Order: sequence, then structure tokens, then C-alpha cells
Amino acid sequence: MDVNGRVHPRPFGAIGKEPDNKKKAGYLCSMIPLLSAEQLRQADANTMAHEPIASIDLMERAATACANKLMETLACDVPVAVLVGMGNNGGDGVAMARILNMAGQPVRIIVPRYKPQGSPDFEANLGRARKDRIPVDFLEEGAELPAFTRGTLVIDALFGTGLQRPVTGWLKELVMALNQRPDPVLSIDLPSGLFVEVNAANDPEAIVQADRTFTLELPKLALLLAENARYAGEWEVVPIGLDREFIASLKTDAVVLEAADVAALMPVRNRYAHKGDFGHAWLLAGGEGKMGAALLAAKACLRSGAGLLTVHVPAGQDGVVHATLPEAMVSLDEDGTALAGLPKFEKVSAIGVGPGIGKADGTARMLKLLIQQAPAPLVIDADAINILAENKTWIAFLPAGTILTPHPKEFDRLAGKAANDHDRLMKAKELAVRLKAVVVLKGAYTAICAPDGRTFFNATGNPGMAKGGSGDALTGIITGLRAQGLDALSAALLGVYAHGKAGDLAAEHLGMDGMLPSDLIEQLPNVWKQLRGGKMNM
Repeated sequence: MDVNGRVHPRPFGAIGKEPDNKKKAGYLCSMIPLLSAEQLRQADANTMAHEPIASIDLMERAATACANKLMETLACDVPVAVLVGMGNNGGDGVAMARILNMAGQPVRIIVPRYKPQGSPDFEANLGRARKDRIPVDFLEEGAELPAFTRGTLVIDALFGTGLQRPVTGWLKELVMALNQRPDPVLSIDLPSGLFVEVNAANDPEAIVQADRTFTLELPKLALLLAENARYAGEWEVVPIGLDREFIASLKTDAVVLEAADVAALMPVRNRYAHKGDFGHAWLLAGGEGKMGAALLAAKACLRSGAGLLTVHVPAGQDGVVHATLPEAMVSLDEDGTALAGLPKFEKVSAIGVGPGIGKADGTARMLKLLIQQAPAPLVIDADAINILAENKTWIAFLPAGTILTPHPKEFDRLAGKAANDHDRLMKAKELAVRLKAVVVLKGAYTAICAPDGRTFFNATGNPGMAKGGSGDALTGIITGLRAQGLDALSAALLGVYAHGKAGDLAAEHLGMDGMLPSDLIEQLPNVWKQLRGGKMNM
């Protein structure tokens, strides 16, 4: 913590450390499933029944894991106030208070008494805390939060993943009061008041705004949606040893990618291979004042491993491509300011279109012809998506296997304005299924929506990538992978993961503030080496 008592978040990086038994009983395809509240309850119950372990001992295990994680960054003299509900999430909080107390941390427990009796495990832990002489403050209905010493860390353990309706009345007032205070807040499992998945009907004023969240065992869908960032702060998964074979058996259509998932998708590079074995990618990109977008996409495409690349650009722009990317070939459009016609495709394996092309009438006609006559799989981005949004009848004619890579505003133009992030995600899933396409909905946790209804969330990447040109790089990467023979979903999964990981390496090397999309592209070789099990060169 800093001098003001704020918790310093650890770098998020991967979703979280995996238990040592993962190889023995890993998740299906090693991807991390996103479970519903009911499925999370089933996972707890199954672990207790088949490990076997008593519920209070599982609570102790979870509290110990969270306390140990907190003490990695918490100074020993920082006072801690644990705000607990009267259910099992509150029991986790009380147990955590006991463990912190045993470690010498100054701790107090605050219990809003909103019902006569708490859950059995909560009451048992409360009894243990009293025996340890930990101060316990009971708040009766209508009471206000007590004053805290400056710099006190508040641990929020009011409600967990079982919450099904918005917090109301006096408890809502307590949450609002906590949010108005400067005290740093750490939430356990989820910020109290936040639902596991859909929060459209929730009350935003009745959700704790945490600086940091320790979510137990698995990430939750709500934590992956940008609209909930103000509640969760920096979050990380804390494993608590639930039965992973059982978790892998649960049906879910949403998962979080890991490196092992995408490493298996890497194209094979045979000893006797030649450039023709790795495809001929084409990029239709660039326009007056936006040739940088074409160059970024082209360089990323080349760094993705494509055997050949031709960039189709407006007349007169061949010099900048040849001077910057001698490895790329150039096709010239007859128009000198924008793309207005299709090139004569030769030996084409995949086509990326959109970066920097603008929305001129001639460019729109070019895109329509491309959709109608596409000689190879398409990757559609940027202004190509905006043109589609202005000509929605064309969308139905996209070839199966097309990859669309919109950011949220582009997607709203294409599919209609979404009420919230969850609604946008559902629209993206529906569009992917309807078009038999892959929709890459870009964001902090990019969602890759597959034609079969599955959604894959990517956890690589960082805020340093929030700069113009990052999306162009992604288009180039995915186009290059598609040209190498990967199917649409595999190219999108590997491309999105590699794009974010390259951004993480660039941030590690240069810092988020000064890194550029071109720095990200330079790190792609290190990503491919890492995924193949090799050492990186920084």
C-alpha cells in the first residue's frame, strides 16, 4: 500500500496461478470456464461431497488463500476493517479477519445485523473471532458505518455470487456510504451487489466500488465487461482448490483463453517448407492521409508468418510501401486517393480489408464487389465495417467463415445500439451464429464469438495498447494467420491472443505510456517463440 493506504494492484497478466494438479485434472481443452451462479454453487457442493471437506473447512481454505494473497502487498501496520454479511461470503470475511489477526495485522469486524441469525458457518467463525478477541461491531438497521482510521483497508465481504436481486434499503445506504469514503476497498469474490453475469436490472448505486477484487477459483463474466470496471477495480483469481474435473464437466458456452489453448493452433513449419506453403495474404488498405494504417497492418501480417503479402493501395502510394516494407509486394488501384476497384488477385489465400480505406462511394462499391466475388476468406475491419453498417443489406451476403473485428462503436453501427456491454455481447454472439462468421468484439477482454455460439475471452493486453493503429495490427495478424491455412476461429483466437501478448511484452520493455502499435508488432516474433516453447529476445 502507498502512503495514502491505497492497495497497489499486482500486474494482472495471466488469469491466475493454476493449482499443481492442473495437468492431472485440467479444465476441458485447458480453457477456463465462465460459470453461472448456480454452477458455482454446484462446484462448491461437489468439492465438499467428493474431496470430501466440510463447508467450514473449505471456507477456511478460501480465507487463507485470500489472506496470504493480500499479505503479499499489505504493510503489517495497516489497519483492516472487514465488513461482513451474515451468509457464507461474510463467513469468508470473518475467517480472513482471524487469519490476518494471527499474522499480527490490526483488524476489526463490522457486522450489519440485517437478520436474526447468520449461516451456520458464519456464526461458527464469528464465535472463533470472539475467542481470539477480535473487535466486532454490530450495526443495527439504520445505523451508519463507523469511522475508520485514516489509511484503513476495508475488506468487502457482504455478499457473494449467490446474490440474485439488487441490494436495497439500509444495506444499500451502507454501500453508498462506503463508496463515498476515501478508504481503499478489497472485495472478496465479487464486489458486493454485483451479479455474476447479467447486471442490466441491477442498481448501480447499490454495488460496492472496489479498488481490488479477489475472485475465488474462477473469473466471472461480469468481471470481463467494461461497464463493471468501476466496481471491480484490478481483479485477480485466487484458487481455492475446487474439484476441477467436475468444473470441466459443466456445460458452458463461454471460456477464457490460456496460452496452452492457442499454442496448439500454431501453424506447423515443416523442414522442407517454402514460402508458398504459408499462404499469400492480400491487404486492401490505406487511403489519402491514412497510409500508416496500411503499413501497420502489412507489417503485422508479415510478422505473423505469412509466406507472401501483397498490399493493394491507391495509385502513387507504392513508394512508401516499398521503402518501409521491402518484403511486401504492391498492387496499385487506379484511384490516387482511395481504393475504388478490386485488384487482379493472384494465388490469394486470405484477404484483409478496411484499415485506412475511408468510406468514399467508390470504396463502398469496391467492398460490395469483394463480398460478392471474394476468391478467398475475408477479414473485415475498420472502415470496411463502417461501410457495411451504412449498407446493412450487404451483411447477409458475407461468405461463411468471414472474420469481423469491430470495436464497440463500430459494432453498434453494424448491429444496432446496445443497451449495455452484456447486450452487445449477446448481439455479437447472435450475429456470429446467423452469419456463420467469427465476430471479434474488441475491448479490454476481447470476446471472440464463434459460429456455433461459443464465446472465447482473451486476457492478454493492457491499456498501453489503447492507441490508434493497434486495431490495424490485429487485422494484419489475423489475415496472415488465415492465409497460412488456419480456419476462421483458430486464426481469430491465436491472432487476438498474440496481439495482446505482444502488447504486454512491449509494455514490459517500454512502459505503457510510450509504447506504440509498431512496438507491439516488433514483439510478435517473441510471442511466437514463447508459444513454441522457445526463449524470448527482449
